[in-house]
Order: sequence, then structure tokens, then C-alpha cells
Amino acid sequence: MQKKIIIAVDGYSSCGKSTLARDVAQRLGFSYIDSGAMYRAAAYFFLKNKIKASGFINKPENEQTDILAHMEIEFQNINAPGKHDIFLNGVNVEKEIRSPEVSDIVSAVSAIPALRKKMVVMQRKFAEEKNIVMDGRDIGTTVFPNADLKIFMIADLDVRAKRRYDELASKGIEITFEEVKQNIRARDYTDTTREISPLVKADDAIVLDNTSLTREEQLDFVLKIIAEKFGIGNQ
Repeated sequence: MQKKIIIAVDGYSSCGKSTLARDVAQRLGFSYIDSGAMYRAAAYFFLKNKIKASGFINKPENEQTDILAHMEIEFQNINAPGKHDIFLNGVNVEKEIRSPEVSDIVSAVSAIPALRKKMVVMQRKFAEEKNIVMDGRDIGTTVFPNADLKIFMIADLDVRAKRRYDELASKGIEITFEEVKQNIRARDYTDTTREISPLVKADDAIVLDNTSLTREEQLDFVLKIIAEKFGIGNQ
């Protein structure tokens, strides 16, 4: 069996990781896995069940396991080809997980060791039989340290906040630019300082600063690397 290719895209919040990873996957015909959406679905599960991350961590290990056993997360292809919507316990929560309320707690929930352990097992399963592009914050360091290609995305804070603000506004979510900026700043701090799988660039990752790049330009940047490394995607 030919070895499957794994492309890891890591980086800071609202850098456009999902957009890039999805575009690369569609161009190459790979499967796209949005690990950030998985953690947002978990945060929504906590929110919906009125579970606080701080309280959860203090529970005995067997209680944590029992609670997480009731959280099933999966991706399903619906609507347009190549579009992956996320389902929590059989319900499409693609819209719900993008809310400010979820954004406020997702980093704290993501730092829970038992949850991260469950997620890593799920994420690795996705790559057993498929060529994949997966984005997140620890894909190239923890989930797939031997990924065939690692991209680490960065961008100016104000640019990231503007992108996120515009995205939320387009969905009719009322929030101020400053609130979005503060949320991203807080997430950066939590993501980079958490004890378990902190956000950090892998030594062999290629940095992509897309502060001034268009969607097409960042895609071209990565496709050129892929063509040179694997001899694919250069048509």
C-alpha cells in the first residue's frame, strides 16, 4: 500500500488555517479535517451541559471519562462536494460552534488533558486510510509529529481580528471589533502557555505569514512547496 500523505497546518487563532487547509485539500483531492472545529464542538458540549472546564479538571479521572463518553464528534459531507460539517451526538452544530460564547471558552476546554487525549486518538484515526490535510494548534507537534509537510501560520493581531470580526458580522453575530481582538489575544495566551500540547512551531515547519497575502496567494505558496516536495498539485 502506498504511504498516505499527511499535511499539518498549525498556527494562531484566526490566521486562516481552516481556509488554507480546506483549499489545499480540495485542490489535491485530499480529505480535510478541521481539528479546531472538533475542539469547538467539545466546547459547545461543555456549554450546553453547563460544565465548566475548571470544575471538570478537578473531577476524578473515571468521572471525566464517563462524561466524555457521552460526547461523539464526527464530520459528514453535506451540501457541496468537499464540504465537511461537524456533528455533535448526531446533530449538525456547524453554526453553533462559531458563536462568541463558544469562542470564549474553547481554549480553556481545549487545555483539558483528558479531552486532548480523546481528540488525538480520533484525529489519528482519520489518517489511517486517507491522504489528509489537518489544521489546528498541535497537529505537527503532537498529533502527527512525523507529518510529511508542516505549515505554521502567523499574521498580525489586528489583521486576524478584522478577519474574524468580518466573518462573525457576515453571519449576523453582534460583537465589537475590540471584543473580537481581546478574545483572540486571550486565546493566544492560553494556547501558547497551556501545559498540555501548547501552540508552538515545530522545528521542521515552514512559516507562512499571511498578513498581507490574499487567499489565492497563500494557496499558491503552499501548492508550490507541495509540488516541489511530492511532485503533485502542480497542474
